[in-house]
Parts: sequence; structure tokens; C-alpha cells
Amino acid sequence: MTLTEDEMTQAQPDAALEIGKDRRRKEDQRLITGRTRWTDNLVLPGMLHLAMVRSPFAHATITKIDTSLAKAAPNVVTVITGAEVADEQGGLPNAWPITPDQVTPNHPPIAVDRVVFAGEIVAVVAARTAAEARDAAELVDVDYEELPAALDLKEAAAATPENGGALAHPDLGTNRSALWRFDSAEAGTGGNVDEAIARARTEGIVIEREYRQQRLIPAFMEPRSTVVDPTGEQITMWSATQIPHILKFLLAAVTGVSESKIRVIAPDVGGGFGGKLQTTPEEFITFLLARRLGKPVKYTETRSESLMAAHHGRDQWQKLTLSADKEGRVTGFKVELLADLGSHVSLVGGGVPVLGAFMFNAIYKFPSYRFHVQTVLTNKTWTDAYRGAGRPEATYAVERIMDELAAEVGVDPLEIRERNWITHEEFPFTTVAGLEYDSGNYEAATARAKELFGYDELRVEQRARREAGDRVQLGIGVSTFTEMCGLAPSRVLGSLDYGAGGWEHASVRMLPTGKVEVLTGASAHGQGHETAFSQIVADRLGVAFEDVEVLHGDTMVSHKGLDTYGSRSLVVGGEAIVRAADKVIEKARPIAAHLLEASADDLEFKAGRFSVKGTDQGMAMAEVALATFAAHNLPDGVEASLDSEATFDPVNFNYPHGTHLCAMEVDTETGQVRMRKYAACDDVGNIINPLIVSGQLHGGLVQGISQALWEEAVYDDSGTLVTGSFVDYLLPTSADTISFDLDHTTSPATTNSLGTKGVGEAGTIASTPAVVNAVVDAVRHLGVNDVRMPCTPERVWRAIAEARGGAARGGGQAETLGAAAPHFDESTGMEGTVDRTTGGSDA
Repeated sequence: MTLTEDEMTQAQPDAALEIGKDRRRKEDQRLITGRTRWTDNLVLPGMLHLAMVRSPFAHATITKIDTSLAKAAPNVVTVITGAEVADEQGGLPNAWPITPDQVTPNHPPIAVDRVVFAGEIVAVVAARTAAEARDAAELVDVDYEELPAALDLKEAAAATPENGGALAHPDLGTNRSALWRFDSAEAGTGGNVDEAIARARTEGIVIEREYRQQRLIPAFMEPRSTVVDPTGEQITMWSATQIPHILKFLLAAVTGVSESKIRVIAPDVGGGFGGKLQTTPEEFITFLLARRLGKPVKYTETRSESLMAAHHGRDQWQKLTLSADKEGRVTGFKVELLADLGSHVSLVGGGVPVLGAFMFNAIYKFPSYRFHVQTVLTNKTWTDAYRGAGRPEATYAVERIMDELAAEVGVDPLEIRERNWITHEEFPFTTVAGLEYDSGNYEAATARAKELFGYDELRVEQRARREAGDRVQLGIGVSTFTEMCGLAPSRVLGSLDYGAGGWEHASVRMLPTGKVEVLTGASAHGQGHETAFSQIVADRLGVAFEDVEVLHGDTMVSHKGLDTYGSRSLVVGGEAIVRAADKVIEKARPIAAHLLEASADDLEFKAGRFSVKGTDQGMAMAEVALATFAAHNLPDGVEASLDSEATFDPVNFNYPHGTHLCAMEVDTETGQVRMRKYAACDDVGNIINPLIVSGQLHGGLVQGISQALWEEAVYDDSGTLVTGSFVDYLLPTSADTISFDLDHTTSPATTNSLGTKGVGEAGTIASTPAVVNAVVDAVRHLGVNDVRMPCTPERVWRAIAEARGGAARGGGQAETLGAAAPHFDESTGMEGTVDRTTGGSDA
């Protein structure tokens, strides 16, 4: 659907209506006063508790499990091993096989004869209390025969049975899962990238870099918890999940239990960030044990279990080759990735880098582009979506290398971007990756961000510090991003072999009292759905904000939906609600006309009231609702119900964008970094609730900044996670961050009637390259062109020291004329070497 100019104007927020108001979230009073419905709060009669016995080894054969002492422990009901349930436990599903020949190892919830990551479940204890279950789990005696572990991503990609490299799954004979490619010349969306790069070697500029996306842990506030009650007509599962509807479907598909006999409830969920976009071993185990024992069963993970065994995110090596003319206009971009899947191909883990494939061209008019990703199995915790899912990785890569291009050409980083970006007059614009960007104004967002930031003044200060040779140098980082979100178009997802659609469903019930119930398939875990959806419906139906109740997260109440991820709740789920509300109005129209003794064509509906054109006759929607309920005087053939449903499946993604600017101070003697200022101007289309948008942006910014400066999941040489607690896995507090200066411009989306765009991932996507660009900018004059994330004082200090020693670390300088063309290295799935001048990045 494409809106006309008149419709676009109608989609603009009206300050007199609910849309556009800074409404405090309806949910917050309950949440902050402790009246929450967390899964772990549930207590059912006769409920048993589970504890998991987990492998301490990354890769080992299970030679013996002795459960006798555990079974004899006080109040233990049963202990089971993988071998005992091998025929009934099934395997965890992969919903996105990215190629037909993808290598996908079986993923049993409980390991049967071999473990493939440290933290994998090998036995389960059920007892009458959680403490007794944990104590008994300590008594389970497991003998292992340790095997070589595939831990290093590049080494794992190169390993074969012939060269003796460690294989994560020796029976598969390879660690390579899938190789996915996109080429603009083959797709007909652009030119030949090899020709562009070859031409630039003699006539322009070629820059090669290699960047590391470190492994991250979602670290949601509420650990995962699951309760299953098998004692009713249905088996009811409560789970701290982002995807209750998908979980219900997959439970039925794996276990053979009819969908009609399964009810999944996601009560209050304490954060997810993609980390709860998963069907977990623990959910399937709890479901299995509850059915076996005929009793309610609960499992709640500890924080250390969450960090060790809940899925991780990111973890890529990115090799980039960018060609440009001498003025810095890009002519070609080639991207080669190695992506660490961890031990298994998880629900959508293989597809995460594929999402990024469409965003490496970002806001730019690149004329040629090639992307390929080799996904690789290792003996580490499996990876999947983490806030942004592929798009932060892509944005980081392109925004880092655009800074490198600016440095090579000798112009300001914002100027190099302006030479390459899509201008606002060019929308809608079809990119070299084949997507159609419907709306945007990068010039306006950048101008406002510069104003907020004091860009020119900070550049003056930076020059003064450099000229004075100050110990503490100032760096200015730029990130001009866009993202594809509102993950939805079912046809597009189908073309990428994704296993589900992208539609969303909603129901709107007009109650006899004039109040409204909204049922949505989107499932909140901190986004503010109840508030924003209430604002939309209040305006659409002309009822009070307080009179709208939003119901979600229960597959019996809201029976149809595809849940929450990919910044899709508002732009897909919200549009479904709008369409259902409009159907309510249209169902009410003939009833109101009949009661007013007027033609339905003569009625206007505005601010919750039907009026006869040219008269003062009218009646409120609440009056129509009551009259419909009573059904004493309805037109012939009209049913006594205003309730309506709608399913919305957009024809395109959604493209928010923004310009983020960061100032970092770097102590050149110690490597210590300090954030001086951060300003951003985002364009998320029309805004329903500015307060919620601000909260989403602030939270997203901190997560992206945290990747740049603090977070990293680290394994030792044996495959043990050494950042398995918040003592070692660093997360920022409010004391570690500063106040951000934020504003927005508005380019309404043309693919939904509200004109809205997604915002849930924007801050995370944009902020990481802005921060790292600032750190590098502070020390570039010393010969540094990269610092590997997180930019710890030690890494910054080492990069400076090594640069002063004669070689810039982290990706090297732009190629000079006449350099040899790269060759494809079949051992790793990446072409050639990254940096012929320094031998690569290790800073």
C-alpha cells in the first residue's frame, strides 16, 4: 500500500488527540510497585521444581551417568538423562535454513551421548522444592571423555577431517553450515563489484579492512523461567518468552500434541532483546517432565545459567573491500563474513547475518555490491538474534569503513557521507541490495544532529588539542544509519526460506458499556504496548484512553499472532489494530443510521460520534454499542456484534534512520576513554508516544555503547565461559553513562496508515560505530585506524603503542595503486588477506 499526499497529511499526529501525547505507561504502576506476574512468581498446587545438570566441558563424550545418589536425596521425585528420553524428547527446531544444503546438527534438549558446549544439559532432577532439586543435581555423577573443541572462528572454518582441525560435530565432517551469497550484478540491482574494484586500483581508491564483532550476551533483567501445568483439559505453559504463539506451534510440531491442547502464556516478561526469541531446551524439558509426571513443573534458571546457556549474539569476522573514485564517491563494496553459530543452528540464528546482508549499503547509493557469509559451527553456546539482529553488525562495518574513506580522501566524515547518500528528493529509492526505501531525509536529520552536538565547535577544540599535543585527545564519531525493520512481508520472508510469515493479527471488541478490549498477537516485554495501542484505539474510536484495555501474551485470549521482535509491534501489529477498529466503525455505521433514521451514506464519524451531515442529530459510539448489545432495534440482516478482526501483512519493510554523533576523550598515555557528549536525531516517522520513543532510544543507545566500550563474552582455551557472571561480563550502570541530547525529524512511512516506523532497535544499531569512530578519530593522527571492541583502556593503549612503534593496527591503510587483486581462500571462506601493509587486526 502506498499513501497519497492527502492520506499522508491525515497520518500526521494531531496534538489535540491521544496520538503524540507523552502518556506514562499504563503498565508501569503495576511493575514498579511489585504487583507483577513474572513466571517465577507462579505457585501451583503440588508443583515440582527442576534443576539441570550441565556439562563443564565444551566437547566430550558422555561415558557414564550415575543418578543413584540424586534419586535417593530428600524429596526427589525423579532424575532423567538424555538416553532415557532419547526417543521422545525430539529436537529443537531451526526455522530458517538459509540454503538448501545447510548443515544442521540435531539439537536434543538433553544431550544423549555427547556434549557440544559447556553448559549443555545432560540430566534433569525433579524435586519438591527448587533448593532440593539443586542440591540433588550436585549428586549426579557424570563421566566424560574430553574431545578437541572447535573454539576459534577462523580455525573452525578452516578445519577438515584431513587437516586434523577440531570439528564441533565430528559426525558431520565439517564445521561449515551454510554459504549464503548476494551479488548485485547477478540480481540485476547493480553493477559488477569486481570490475569496480579493479578499476579503482588504477584510477581511484581501494580500502580493505577487517573488523571483529565480538560475542555478546543479551543479559535481560529477568532470567528465563517456565511453568507447565498438565492437569487440566489443556497443557498450559507459562514462559518468559517473546514468542508465545510461535512457541505453541513449535511445541505441537515437535511433540505431536495437538495445538488445541496447548495453551502458552507469556505473563510479565522482564526484557528480552532477542534473547527470548527462542524455543529453549528448558521449555521442552519442562513440557516433557510435566506430561510424564502428571504434575505442574517449574524451572527457573540462575543468572550464571542464563549467561552460560541462553543464546548469545553477534560474533563475526567481517572482511570489507570498498572502492571509490578519488573524490570519495563509492563505486563498489564487497563484504565477506564468517559468522559463529555456536554449537547448533538455532531457531533463526543462521538467518541473522542474512538480515544484515540488505543493510551493508546503508543510506548510500553504492552502484555495485557483493555479500557472502559462511556460517560456522563451534563448541560454544549457540547464537541467535540480539537487539538489531544482523543490522547492527552491518551498520558498524559500513560506518567504520566510511570513516576510513573520509580519512583517505582527506575530508570530514560527514562530507564523505553526503557525497554518497540518497537525497530526500530521490525517495522512494531502490537500493543496490534490492530494497525500496519508501521515505527519509538524511540531510534534515544530520543538520539537526550537528546543531544539537555543536559539531563545528567541537572540531575547533579537537584541532586545538592536537596542535597543543595534549595528553587527552578529543575524537568525534559519526554514524548515519538506516535499518530494515517491521520484520514482516511474508512473501519476502518466504523468498529467503524463512519458515513463517510476517503478518500480525488483532481483534477489537466494543463492549456494551462503551469500553473497548483490544486483543493483539504482539507480545510485550517492556515496550509499552498497552499504552501505545490504547492511544491508537482511543483516537480511532473516540473513546477515553482509560477505557481501552489491551490483552496480549495468552494464546487462548489472543489466539492468533506472530509475536514481538524486529521492531514490528507498532508498524505491523499497530496497523492490524487500526484496521480492526475501522471495521468496528463500519459495522456500527448501518446500526447508527437505522437508529437515527438516516442513510448510512449521510453519516460522519468523528471523535467517537456518528452525526448526520448538515444536522445536529447524532449518537455516540457507546450508545451504538449498547443498542447493538440489546439488539431491540437492529436493521434486518445485521448481526448483534461490533467485534472485528484484522490481519495485516505489509508489502515492504520499514526504514527508520538517523544521525548519531559522539565525542570521546582518550588519554593517550593510559588508553582511558571518557564520553564527553552524545547527540542524535532519529527519524521514526509519526510518533504515537514521544515518552516511549525516548525510552526506547535511551535504552538502545546504552546497549550499543556498551558493545563499543565494555561487553564481551570470553571463552578460555578449553571452551569455558570466563565471563559467566556480572563480575566479569561488564554491563554499564547509570554512573557509567552520560545524558544524551536527542531530537527527531519526521518522514512518515508510506506503508502503514499511521505513518509510523520502528524504534526498538535504532539506538543499538546506530551508537556502536559512532563511539568506536570517535575513539579512533581521537588517535588517528598517531597512526591508529582501528581498535577492536570493546575499546578497553588496554586495547586502546596497545593500539597507540603499536602505532607509535611503526605500524597502525586494526586494518591497515588504504591500498596504493597497483596492489594485487585478492584471492579466494577456500580454507576459511574469505578472500585473501585483509591488510597487506600490516598483516591484519589484533589491536
